[in-house]
Amino acid sequence: MYSKIQGGYLVDAKKVVSPYFNERPIGEMISLLVIHNISLPPNQYGGPHVEQLFTGRLNPEEYEYFKAIYQLQVSSHLFIRRTGEVIQFVSFEHRAWHAGVSSFNGKMNCNDYSIGIELEGSDFEPFTENQYNVLADVTRCLMQYYPIENIAGHSDIAPDRKTDPGPYFDWLRYRSLLT
Repeated sequence: MYSKIQGGYLVDAKKVVSPYFNERPIGEMISLLVIHNISLPPNQYGGPHVEQLFTGRLNPEEYEYFKAIYQLQVSSHLFIRRTGEVIQFVSFEHRAWHAGVSSFNGKMNCNDYSIGIELEGSDFEPFTENQYNVLADVTRCLMQYYPIENIAGHSDIAPDRKTDPGPYFDWLRYRSLLT
């Protein structure tokens, strides 16, 4: 169970530092949690490739698809594997580069005031029981430490560009686990 944060890091999560972050704007409060999905190569799970992408170590020669993305400078605060393992790439106190061009409730640049969580998955199949349980634990923990007012999908903050967490993410199930 994930229930404690120290120095901007979730205690008991695996820590892998990403170079893709910067400072949040001065005075900006964390008020939004953004849920994403990712799998690399697409629709394949369990490998090291997401970790490699978020740390700038993705080999473009390993898969054809990687040639188009290996130079992206992207990160997320957390990545939850299908097994429930949690990897943290960026301190919650810093601005991870997960949202891109985005807005929520008319406020631009969601990276400035959000925490990004990537679920290992795709738009084409359900997420695991482990992922829902861990995501709920992590969300409850984050809400104890930060003034999170809203939870949204990447598709909610960048609807013209993104579809994740996708149609198989069960929002009702997730929200019911938060109570």
